[in-house]
Amino acid sequence: MRLKNVKGAKEKIESSSYLLLNPEEYKGHFHDVFENEHPLHIEIGMGKGNFIIENAKRYPEINFIGIEKFDSVIVRAIDKLQDIDLPNLRLIRMDASHIENVFDHEVDTIYLNFSDPWPKNRHEERRLTSTPFLTRYDSLFRGDYRIKMKTDNRKLFEYSLISFTNYGYELSKLSLNLYEDELIKDNIATEYESKFVSLGKPIYFVEVTKKK
Repeated sequence: MRLKNVKGAKEKIESSSYLLLNPEEYKGHFHDVFENEHPLHIEIGMGKGNFIIENAKRYPEINFIGIEKFDSVIVRAIDKLQDIDLPNLRLIRMDASHIENVFDHEVDTIYLNFSDPWPKNRHEERRLTSTPFLTRYDSLFRGDYRIKMKTDNRKLFEYSLISFTNYGYELSKLSLNLYEDELIKDNIATEYESKFVSLGKPIYFVEVTKKK
């Protein structure tokens, strides 16, 4: 999918109080950013921010960080945060392939929502649920590992279930149609999710855990 350039996006993003410009500087010390020891949840590929922003509003006792690599996308989240005060939310603009350089045993939950499926076999290692990425996540978690994933892509979902299982994760919750079985009653939808649901597409969900 080709992303449209947004005029002034870079300047708007970097002037936002929510953006951490040099996130590597906080590695191992994100409690200093939030000035508390609350659990830390991160969303890799936050898109336009609806999911992470609504979570921060709903759960002030949890710290949230949204990660997105495209200026033209993250600026939409910045726009939504105008005149909103959420001390438990920060944003990072980066490519997730370097995520182990930012966090060090301080994350409690990772959200992977509607990630790029990278359908071609030669691009497998770019999938956020591939073994290379699961290996990167090892050093992020503070205690037991927990990943929550939502997607509309059946093939990516099936691939991810196999990848999680082969890496030692246990499936704690699973749904082949999230909106039919109401597995998560307090579900917060992403922008993509709302669009897919309106088109009648099933939303696949899994929560996986692994003992530290």
